[in-house]
Amino acid sequence: MSSSPPPAGGNPDDKLELVTVEEQEEFLQVLKQLNLATSQQAPPDRNALAAEKDFKFWKTQPVPALDEFPREHGAIDPPKSVSDVRQEPFNMPPGFVWSEIDLTQQNEAQEVYDLLTHNYVEDDDNMFRFDYSIDFLMWALTPPGFHKDWHVGVRNQKTNKLMAFISGIPVKTRVYKETMAMAEINFLCVHKKLRTKRLAPVLIKEITRRVNLRDIWQAVYTAGVVLPMPVAQCRYFHRSLKPQETH
Repeated sequence: MSSSPPPAGGNPDDKLELVTVEEQEEFLQVLKQLNLATSQQAPPDRNALAAEKDFKFWKTQPVPALDEFPREHGAIDPPKSVSDVRQEPFNMPPGFVWSEIDLTQQNEAQEVYDLLTHNYVEDDDNMFRFDYSIDFLMWALTPPGFHKDWHVGVRNQKTNKLMAFISGIPVKTRVYKETMAMAEINFLCVHKKLRTKRLAPVLIKEITRRVNLRDIWQAVYTAGVVLPMPVAQCRYFHRSLKPQETH
């Protein structure tokens, strides 16, 4: 994962960093499809569905297209240095500000928990959602050597309420015979009321910028949808505990 630096002098008209309507619509579809399927019917072929999409946002990113099959492996972008990376955060829509989340503070960890509990992955009927405990979030997001500035939040400027979140942790990933420093991106979440504010693409661009500032140029992530370009696929299941208590 890498982000092209802005031209010298910055962008004088930097509103929303030029996230297009098409890019936002694509992300809204992704956020919707991240829901867990509960239908009795056979699930659709996600690979086939993905092949029909245009992926406007991902075409701007350094990833192979779904119909590309590179014969050689290696970095997509030419080598860069930290000095090439934009130094200032990307602009937010009016009324929202970036917030560096300190998960070692109980009140901020609680805010992340509340946001995820009410707005993260859920089933199609909006009845069930993941309930990641604060202890689990601490375990997942504060491994040895974690970077606090990779825990990125977006707050309402007036109320200071946490409205969006994305996180990264440093990992070592083996690619063929080479072990590489990467970022593992997780917990991309936007409050349901803000799904039209084009925040998701800006969150990804901002976490990319922060990762690049530490001289890391690749990242890995998982998703419940097919996006360019999967390096692996797997299936997992959920087992309900005490389902009678959900009635």
